[in-house]
Amino acid sequence: MKKLIIILIALIAYSTQAFADKVSFTASAPDAVVVGDQFRLSYTVTTQKVKDFRAPSIKGFDVLMGPSRSQQSSTQIVNGNVTSTSSITFTYILMANTAGEYTIGGASIVADGNQMVSNSVKIKVLPQDQNSNGGQGGSSAHSSSGTSVSDQDLFITATASKTNVFEQEAFVLTYKIYTRESNLQLNNAKLPDFKGFHSQEIEMTTNARWTPEHYRGRNYYTTVYRQFVLFPQQSGKLYIDPAQFQMTIGKPVQSDDPFDAFFNGGSNVIEIKKSIATPKIAINVSPLPAGKPADFSGGVGEFTVSSSINSKELKTNDAITIKLVISGTGNLKLISNPEIKFPEDFEVYDPKVDNQVRLTREGLTGNRVIEYLAIPRHAGTYKIPGVSFSYFDIRSKSYKTLKTEEYVVNIEKGAGNADQVIANFTNKEDLKVLGKDIRYIKQNEVTFQPKGSFFYGSMSYWLFYIIPALAFIIFFIIYRKQAAENANVAKVRTKKANKVATKRMKLAGKLLSENKKDAFYDEVLKALWGYISDKLNIPVSRLSKDNIEEKLRNHGVSEELIKDFLNALNDCEFARFAPGDENQAMDKVYSSSIEVISKMENSIKH
Repeated sequence: MKKLIIILIALIAYSTQAFADKVSFTASAPDAVVVGDQFRLSYTVTTQKVKDFRAPSIKGFDVLMGPSRSQQSSTQIVNGNVTSTSSITFTYILMANTAGEYTIGGASIVADGNQMVSNSVKIKVLPQDQNSNGGQGGSSAHSSSGTSVSDQDLFITATASKTNVFEQEAFVLTYKIYTRESNLQLNNAKLPDFKGFHSQEIEMTTNARWTPEHYRGRNYYTTVYRQFVLFPQQSGKLYIDPAQFQMTIGKPVQSDDPFDAFFNGGSNVIEIKKSIATPKIAINVSPLPAGKPADFSGGVGEFTVSSSINSKELKTNDAITIKLVISGTGNLKLISNPEIKFPEDFEVYDPKVDNQVRLTREGLTGNRVIEYLAIPRHAGTYKIPGVSFSYFDIRSKSYKTLKTEEYVVNIEKGAGNADQVIANFTNKEDLKVLGKDIRYIKQNEVTFQPKGSFFYGSMSYWLFYIIPALAFIIFFIIYRKQAAENANVAKVRTKKANKVATKRMKLAGKLLSENKKDAFYDEVLKALWGYISDKLNIPVSRLSKDNIEEKLRNHGVSEELIKDFLNALNDCEFARFAPGDENQAMDKVYSSSIEVISKMENSIKH
């Protein structure tokens, strides 16, 4: 027995060593603090075999305490696999003195016999908040008292990175939320249609990150709501219309009710509706200068161009492919394709375009790959001139012309055809058969039918009518049967809608208990959209917030319940953006979603 215990301990120790993570040494601190705030600066090393910890010089802050040392360790056995973690953390308590941006260098330590240096941390120190009398207020953003929310406590800005641009020059439009309230949700947002601009939205991270920011003498929690890269399509003074937002703020108010004083700490939370509109933005768009080159492609930005050819030695009816790559940053997707002047004996097809780009603040960055395909029909030596590509350079504010090399190709007589070669090339035309306009006429022996042997009235004649009639009847029966089966599928899907939604909400409840925020909100949204899709027998791809109200109204759902359902969707989508108590927001979304599904089950009429 003792030997068994010793072997087990040895196996656990071996497994622990095998699954131990690589030792790391990291520093952490808040990104932004306010003058007078106290905060923690921590250095954590993932091993307990350490010595000679040395902190860097800490400038710009008062060291109130530290370094204090704490140890943590844990062991888990999952499916027979043993994992063990251990760490030591050295913590300082600091206080910010002066506004500005500071960098605290990395600390050093000897861990497991190796010298290690941590990362440095950057901390932005914001000035103290100023009250209306010009004095110094609190050290962080606090909401105003009362039962209203002022335009200074909650607003949304729309800012353009440039207001003076050329046609097709990219600039960034940013919608940013500023708030001093800790409990808010976005109910509805209506953005302008960006008339006169080509727009592309910058993909944001799933979770909005709220950070402190000092703005016009006050401190706010801020987050970027949406960002767009806009390309003006015409010159003159263009306007970006105001965006409209509908928001709800949960505001605590004092209560005289003794029960509230006992159970709720003497306060209630009331909901305040607030409409917010961003200011109208004027963009001055200058036309491109005169003197455009004849081969101007419409490109505005900074570009380079290169080309390549698949082969210079071919046979007739073989395909020639020239690949042109335009690289750089600007309005890549809006550039017209440069022209390649192939010899007249070549049959030319429409080019295939592949935009390999990503969206940045300067515009589209990457490559525009254009493949030109042509087929030589006669033997000989041919010259394919280089491509001339002209664009407007933003930095120099002038036109630039780039040229690629020319190609000399040798075409020999061949016997094949190009059908197979261009089978996968898009936008191809039907191949022409050259030199074969007159075909060989095949001569057959003439046969005659005996007198009285005619098609009319024969068995073949009657079968010509009977067989299509039978085919139609069989097709009609199969069609009716299939329609009935489809109807049954829709009925079964409708009946199971609540069951499927309940299963998804159970999973959401599990994710809620595990505090998995992103997965929780995704599962709740799947439950809400999936329930309506199954109940109405309409694919989710055809449902949207714009048309779901009409769909539900057509199925006899009351206006109040439709509004509750849309609010549940909005709450779920915006809760992840809202600052404040995440657990409280998740609980609210979970309970409201279950309630609206339960009400909807008895309201939809078929």
